[in-house]
Amino acid sequence: MGEILEKLYDMTSFGELIHSPGSILMIFVALGFLYMGIQKRYEPLLLIPIAFGILLANFPGGNMDVISPEMAPEINDMHILQIAKKFGLMNLIYYSLIKTGLLPPLIFMGVGAMTDFGPMLRNLKLAFFGAAAQLGIFSVMIAAVVMGFTLKEAGALGIIGGADGPTAIYTSIILAPHLLGPIAIAAYSYMALVPIIIPFVVKFSITKKELLINMKEQDKLYPTKLKIQDLRTAKILFPILLGGIVTLLVPSSAPLIGMLLFGNLIKEIGTDTNRLYSAATETIMNTATIFLGLAIGATMTAQTFLNRETLLIVLGGFIAFCISILGGIMAVKIYNLFSKKKINPLIGATGLSAVPMASRVANDIALKHDPKNHILQYAMSSNISGVIGSAVAAGVLISLLS
Repeated sequence: MGEILEKLYDMTSFGELIHSPGSILMIFVALGFLYMGIQKRYEPLLLIPIAFGILLANFPGGNMDVISPEMAPEINDMHILQIAKKFGLMNLIYYSLIKTGLLPPLIFMGVGAMTDFGPMLRNLKLAFFGAAAQLGIFSVMIAAVVMGFTLKEAGALGIIGGADGPTAIYTSIILAPHLLGPIAIAAYSYMALVPIIIPFVVKFSITKKELLINMKEQDKLYPTKLKIQDLRTAKILFPILLGGIVTLLVPSSAPLIGMLLFGNLIKEIGTDTNRLYSAATETIMNTATIFLGLAIGATMTAQTFLNRETLLIVLGGFIAFCISILGGIMAVKIYNLFSKKKINPLIGATGLSAVPMASRVANDIALKHDPKNHILQYAMSSNISGVIGSAVAAGVLISLLS
């Protein structure tokens, strides 16, 4: 009987887990992420797959952790079937769908199909604040070089400030693939924490008087002279023209910005491309999100996460986020010094590309101070331009550093 019980115990992972305090800590990290995704509802579509991937990867013996080339150099010379046979399911997903750079552009296509560029086209002036919010990318990049990261590593780290998970992953794959796991986790974690980080930065950077600026009242006092007569045609032409211009100027951003704009185009065409639109927003988007979340989470084992480099990446990502938000706010404040028509600085805070959560958070803050001050449509203009801006910034960094 004792022998049977001993064999049953050996079959479990209790023994290895007891001698792996780092794995136990990572399991608690996973449970914390699950709590934020389920109970707090912070980006549950992203955070729950990532958290469950972390959970699976940190139970010894499950063979569900992603093996890096540093841990197994031979993996670089193996084809997909060999990887699947030797290292398991999660490595098959990771090396075939993520390391190849396939999933981030597919997710961008779905994001584009779910995005309405109308608010930005109606308020093009506000779109420039999305560019100002990219300040966090380049400031943290410089700081990362000072801290000892290489230029490529610093570029991949800085892109976290764009608040765009797929962009951060795609940039890391090209510039610093060995840092992909921690960078992806930092990017998606802070995206999920946008409802906490934006109010934190706003509290110390925007006065109550500025928070009360009512955009609709400003529009009545200073109406826009230039109005789009045929918005549907403009919304169809926009992704075609912008895609051509950006691809011409920054070709390395084409995989992201091209798929984003293609997704938006099939949305705006309407009935004729409805099946493509449905596939992009439902089947493809949902499948890509599940695989990406699980595989990225599975990279976060105690061995890869609990080290100085990863902790610096997490800290640097937080700083990048805060600087990006602050950059957009300060750009609005500077604009207001020289313009009769005032803009609520909350709109600048949405210049990072966590769409549409950043806009919803900014709108909630505005309504908290004035129940009649709905700024969602205005905030979306800056927010949407932030998506485009972060993808272009990633393309610039890839072109200069790769």
